[in-house]
Amino acid sequence: MYGITGTRPPRGDGQHLLVVVDDPGDTELLATTLELAGYRVGTAGTGAEGMARLARHRFDLVVWDTGLPGLRELARGRPTAPADRPPLLFLASCDALHHLVPELGPGREDYVTKPVRIPEVLARVQVLLRGRRPAAPTGMPCYGDLVLDDATCRASRGPRPLDLTPAEYRLLYHLLANAEHVLSKGQICRHVWGEYRADQAIEKLVSRLRRKVDQEDPNLIHTRRGFGYWLGCASR
Repeated sequence: MYGITGTRPPRGDGQHLLVVVDDPGDTELLATTLELAGYRVGTAGTGAEGMARLARHRFDLVVWDTGLPGLRELARGRPTAPADRPPLLFLASCDALHHLVPELGPGREDYVTKPVRIPEVLARVQVLLRGRRPAAPTGMPCYGDLVLDDATCRASRGPRPLDLTPAEYRLLYHLLANAEHVLSKGQICRHVWGEYRADQAIEKLVSRLRRKVDQEDPNLIHTRRGFGYWLGCASR
């Protein structure tokens, strides 16, 4: 519809969104589209994982598949305090709306029906975020002694600064935003370059970043053969 009318799709302003969907295809579609629209995106594939990420990090909005458990607790302000709970956009099947609608609060929750239509998701996200600036961070993005300063696009490991190229910084930020979650080569391509690149280009980029980041123990950047790459301490 945007191509017919000439109207540009709504764009974000760096707000941090959490997408909690159990279908990997839908997760990738939503995360990629929202990132290209100007949002920072974290993902979770289960209700428990989504609740855990909400308890650890601050998000500006949550996209939640109502087929996952945790809906009632989420709508009532858990695991965050009610005043801190971000707006919610639910992905709901038509036959589940009679359960969902009583839980909705004016201006704080909305829904789109499945199968999702991306223009509708972008429009509802923009409405829910209207007047809300990106959440003031409680600190710089970090994992252990790895710290990113998103204002200056610089990173450090303990006292040691990391001299990163723009592509290396984008990759490290994406890995950190999805810490302990495996990212496929396709996801990395779209986030770092916005287009497909050959596997060799991704492997070389990860190798350069690993040499800069993992000069101390423990190693933080790992390969999961046949799946992709992830950032974390423990072996998978």
